[in-house]
Amino acid sequence: MHGTKHHLQKDFFLYTASKARSKTYINMREISERFRLPPSEYVVIPSTYEPHQEGEFILRVFSEKRSLSEEVENMIEAERPSKKKKGKPIIFVSDRANSNKELTADEDAGKDGEKTHVDEKKRPSAKAREGSEEENQFRSIFRQIAGDDMEINAEELRNVLNNVVKKHKDLKTEGFELESCRSMIALMDTDGSGKINFDEFRHLWDKIKSWQKIFKRYDTDHSGTINSYEMRNAVNDAGFRLNNQLYDIITMRYADKNMNIDFDSFICCFVRLDAMFRAFHAFDKDGDGIIKLNVLEWLQLTMYA
Repeated sequence: MHGTKHHLQKDFFLYTASKARSKTYINMREISERFRLPPSEYVVIPSTYEPHQEGEFILRVFSEKRSLSEEVENMIEAERPSKKKKGKPIIFVSDRANSNKELTADEDAGKDGEKTHVDEKKRPSAKAREGSEEENQFRSIFRQIAGDDMEINAEELRNVLNNVVKKHKDLKTEGFELESCRSMIALMDTDGSGKINFDEFRHLWDKIKSWQKIFKRYDTDHSGTINSYEMRNAVNDAGFRLNNQLYDIITMRYADKNMNIDFDSFICCFVRLDAMFRAFHAFDKDGDGIIKLNVLEWLQLTMYA
């Protein structure tokens, strides 16, 4: 286990007996224990009597030979999308520092002079037909709300998303708040106009659909919320690697008083994570994990995100 620094999952604690633990587990100001253990690798897990409470602890280790200890933490990173056949580029406002680092739209565009062959005998699969029907539905709703310019602002985006989400009866949610939609506009807006077109909306919806699947996976009781522990796993499933401090910040920012996170807050959190990681990678031109911003760049990045 030493050197891996990976978090142990719930099953480990369900099926692995502890080697030593506090004799009394009651709500006291201070608990002190002393244990004598054979040489091995151990995980020390402090806890508070009530969940989601702050606490401090001190650990003293006496050993005959040199011993090593370390805090289990993740390296902060996000999985980058694999580079497929290059299509029409979408350069985000937050990526203005490096126009070479761009997110390609999910569409296959052939090279100049390269022909595309379609086998007319092959019938589209049920999944493809379903996707096509969904796109036609989107386009119809989008056109009705957007008008002739085929662009929507945050309020119009909320109407489009809530119209679509309410058709998903298996997802318990009251819909998206305006602030969440403003964050989505900031993520997908390519020209700083405060609006997005249909292609940008489709790309946004693809992201929301993938995050929605993760949310439903952890919302096992169909309450429309997930707890802070499930949120940690959901963030990891979405490809974001964060440390304990950042997980605490997410819980503090997006959870309610019972430490539960609803669907709107869940999506808003993932939109912000996605935007912040993309912006950082855009400014990190040499890839050393360090960026330098002046006050204008910092304010542009944080105020519009």
